[in-house]
Amino acid sequence: MKITTKIFGEIEIADEKVITFENGIIGFPELKRFALLHDGEKGTNVGIRFLQSLDEPGFAMPVMDPLVVKPDYDPEVNDELLASAGNINADNILVLVTVTVPNDLTQMSVNLQGPFVINVEEHKACQIIVENGDYPVKFPIYEILQAGKAGE
Repeated sequence: MKITTKIFGEIEIADEKVITFENGIIGFPELKRFALLHDGEKGTNVGIRFLQSLDEPGFAMPVMDPLVVKPDYDPEVNDELLASAGNINADNILVLVTVTVPNDLTQMSVNLQGPFVINVEEHKACQIIVENGDYPVKFPIYEILQAGKAGE
């Protein structure tokens, strides 16, 4: 399917790349079909990718692997919350968190409280809310990313 996106222009999305959120995402329950996109020049190892809506091509959210900025990220989640993502196991799970990129980049943060859980085999996903207070909605990442760049 072809869509015209705000960030990547006109792109072709293969049917097998469509990720379905049965219940939509928080704040946008009507958006159910997404694709995970990245800058082709940087490859798949790039830190920030985009969860691109296929239902609303103007809508894309920057996302990243939370382990890049918080290596001990391991929220406890009730299995019922993951039911809409299919049969999740250690081999097929991909967890991503939204990235907030304000004008002042030093205020960049990730939402560790509302991760996306993607079943990469079944192409199903859900967004959950982590109930305990261990993971904030705005976890600052600028200094962590800068330190990572310096260590490359």
